[in-house]
Amino acid sequence: DRWAGLLGGGVSGRQGARWMATLTQMHRLGRPKRPPSPPGPLEGHPQLKGVVLKTLIRKPKKPNSANRKCALVRLSTGKELVCFIPGEGHNLQEHMAVLVEGGRKQDLPGVKVRIIRGKYDCAHVKKKMA
Repeated sequence: DRWAGLLGGGVSGRQGARWMATLTQMHRLGRPKRPPSPPGPLEGHPQLKGVVLKTLIRKPKKPNSANRKCALVRLSTGKELVCFIPGEGHNLQEHMAVLVEGGRKQDLPGVKVRIIRGKYDCAHVKKKMA
C-alpha cells in the first residue's frame, strides 16, 4: 500500500503525474518532480514601487456590502494592477508614487495587492479624534 499511488494500484489506476511500471524504474528515475508554483502578481518581489493611474471604488462579493477604496497602479515592472487602499480615508490622487505589497482582499475579486501606507506619497492613516 506504500507504492499504491506510484504503481497504479489506486482507485483511478494512474494517480501520479508520471506512471512507473516496476520498482526498478521507480528506483532509477526517482520521485516525480512537482511543477513549480507560478509567481504571484508581484512576480516574486516582496514589494514594488508604482504610480497611481486612477482611484477606484469597488463593491465586494455577495454577503458583504461596502464601497472599498482601490487604486489602479502601474508598477515599475510595467504591469497594471488594482490595489486595495487599507485604513479609513486616503490622500491618493493620479500620478502619486506608492509602494505595494502582496496580500489578497478576500471579498474583492481580482484585487491581490495592497498599498503600504506611510511610504512615498501615500500618507499614514489619520488618528481619529474622540
